[in-house]
Parts: sequence; structure tokens; C-alpha cells
Amino acid sequence: MVSNINSTKQFPLVPKIINGGIAGIIGVSCVFPLDLVKTRLQNQQVGPDGEKIYKSMFDCFKKTYKAEGYFGMYRGSAVNVLLITPEKAIKLAANDFFRYYMATKDGKLSIIRQMVAGGSAGLCQIIITTPMELLKIQMQDAGRIAAKAYEVGKTNSKTSATNIALELLRTKGITGLYKGTGATMLRDVSFSIVYFPLFATLNDLGPRKSDGSGEAVFWCSFLSGCAAGSLAALIVNPFDVIKTRLQALKHGEGEVQFNGVSDCIRKTFSNEGLKAFFKGGLCRMMVIAPLFGIAQMVYFLGVAETLLGIKQTKC
Repeated sequence: MVSNINSTKQFPLVPKIINGGIAGIIGVSCVFPLDLVKTRLQNQQVGPDGEKIYKSMFDCFKKTYKAEGYFGMYRGSAVNVLLITPEKAIKLAANDFFRYYMATKDGKLSIIRQMVAGGSAGLCQIIITTPMELLKIQMQDAGRIAAKAYEVGKTNSKTSATNIALELLRTKGITGLYKGTGATMLRDVSFSIVYFPLFATLNDLGPRKSDGSGEAVFWCSFLSGCAAGSLAALIVNPFDVIKTRLQALKHGEGEVQFNGVSDCIRKTFSNEGLKAFFKGGLCRMMVIAPLFGIAQMVYFLGVAETLLGIKQTKC
């Protein structure tokens, strides 16, 4: 399978970055409550007597909404929206950039080169993704930690992403914001290797726009993003569980703590079995599918090209 790439024109980096940022903000705003539920399910550990705060995705959603209200479902969204702009801009634009310059002289891109381009894009984004995910997870998981503390008669003080970031910088320096970098890289690189070639393949099958840009119609990009995103999310879910657990700075009473990727894998498997690595899997698929469907659709709509007065062309 090869993908046609137009290698005769200069790569339009600025509009690609702007489109990626806009796509990220719209996408994450739509699916954030599901992402919060996913984080709490993945961080939840089974007690010695099999006790759990949340029995299922729907139970977690119901209990979170009841305890924290509508805005509680968006806990941690501010830092995510703030950093999702450069994160998605880097991810989507970098993939297009690598695909553009890795194309052969006859303008084609093999599946292997598409995978390398996607993996390289995933590697580029972790400079933003790691601190963003670290701060987001603390805010998203705060309600679960508070509920766990309440069970044993303790109280849990409220905090903010800014306070967490400042405390980490004060005590551990800039490296404190990059806790779990290895696990983040493992997840994002493998996700991008699967996602981007699959998306390109599916997107190439759909009808083209009538404006001569060579891009697929918007609904094709949306459906291709949903399909590719959900499959890639399921495949790399074990890495996401590991990353989420390693980046949790606070733990509930009696919960196991982890020392690196291999230690997290060993303890999680020993204490909870293979099934634990797919915790929040359905929820993650429900997050990633519309997130990337919406993001890819907005990315290819050409908003930046319209604002900048640039003719949109297929790269």
C-alpha cells in the first residue's frame, strides 16, 4: 500500500500548525468528561477484599457527576485545553511534515515510511504531552483520591494544576514535570505508528473535495479518524494504563506505588492480572475515536488557510 504525496511544492508548516491547534481544542473540549472517567478507572486498584469505588464506566460517570457536578466532569480541563494546542499542533503537523519529506522521488510513501513518519511525530509531541498529562491526571484523579480518603475518615485538601506545577518545580526542578516520560513515549510513539498510516489509508478511500485541493470530504476524514483512533487506542491501552499509574503523584490508602515501567507492569500483573492492562479500554476508545475524528476533520477543513488567504493543497 502506498500513499501519494505531492513533493513539488513547499510544505505549508504555519497553517498546518494553526489547524492542528484549533483541532485539538475543539476535540478535547468535546470528549474531556470521558477522558476523566478513563483516568479514574485506570488508576483504581482493587482492595484486598475486592472492594472498588467504581464498578464500571457508567458507575464512575454517575458517581463523579453526583459528587462533583457538571463542572467536576471537566476537572483538569484548563491545563489540557491550554497545552493541547501545541500538543496537537506538533502531532498532526509533524506527521504531515515527515510524510512530506520522506516521500520518494515519484511522490509515493510506503507503509513502512508512513509508520516511521507517524512514530517520529509521536516522539516529537512528548515534550508537551508529558507535563500536560501529568498535571491533567492529578486533577482528574483528585475526586477518586478524595473518595478513598473519605472511606477511612480522612480529608483531602483541594489543589490546582498551577500549585502542583509550582510544587514540582520547587522540589524537583523541571524534571519533576516529566515524570513518566518513558511510559508516555512508549504509548504515544506506538499509537502514532498504528494510527497515522491507518488513517491515511482509510482517508484515501473516500471521495475528494470539489475545490481541487485533493483532500477528502469532511465526513470521510471524521469517520477515518474515528476508526483509526479507536483501533490504535485499544492496541496501546496497556501502555496508557502504565503511564497513568506512573504519573499519579497521590495514591489512596493502601494502594500500591510503582517504580518505573517494568515495576509497574510486574506489580499490576501480579496483583490484578492481565485484565488490569485493559482497564478503561472501552472508555479510552470512546474518547480517542471522536477526539481524533473531530481533530482530523477540523484539521483538514483548512481554517488556517482561509484566515491566512492561502490556497489549500494536498501535501
